[in-house]
Amino acid sequence: MDIRDWDERYRLGDSDLAPTALVVETARKVPPGAALDLACGAGRNAFWLAEQGWRVTAVDGAPAAIDILTKRASERALRIEALVADLEKGEYSIDPSAWDLIALCYYLQRDLFEPAKRGVKPGGLLISIVHITEPGEEPTYKRLKPGELETYFDGWEIMHRYEGKPRDSAHKYGVAEIVARRPMNH
Repeated sequence: MDIRDWDERYRLGDSDLAPTALVVETARKVPPGAALDLACGAGRNAFWLAEQGWRVTAVDGAPAAIDILTKRASERALRIEALVADLEKGEYSIDPSAWDLIALCYYLQRDLFEPAKRGVKPGGLLISIVHITEPGEEPTYKRLKPGELETYFDGWEIMHRYEGKPRDSAHKYGVAEIVARRPMNH
């Protein structure tokens, strides 16, 4: 789906409010700091992080998603910097070593891994959840082959890895999950 499709989906009210389990499990183990939620959708992870004391910036290319996020944040009196930016077109620049936590959940853009990794502070965490192919399928634009996600984090400490059925029943394809910590000397 392209951004117009996602935008329409959000306009029709198709947005999940429950935070991603891996974000909750990971963020609970570290002190709150600055968090960047890339491809944030309507803000389910951004809201939860902000409620836990994180300073959150949320970015998505679908204007309807950011409108929903902004309205809900206002209703909840949460401060979330919400930005409309097409990540595939490079409309958002990730500041280097600026984030204690970066989340890329259910979104795959291969050329975003390196800028996201550079954006994590030394000792900070990057969470990524992507869809993966089934046995015998070739990787696609939006799905990695099993075992591929981990290759993007060579030299990083892998805190969590998982491949298999998604914990979120809204997703029909298998997933790869990773939580990686940026080395202090990187």
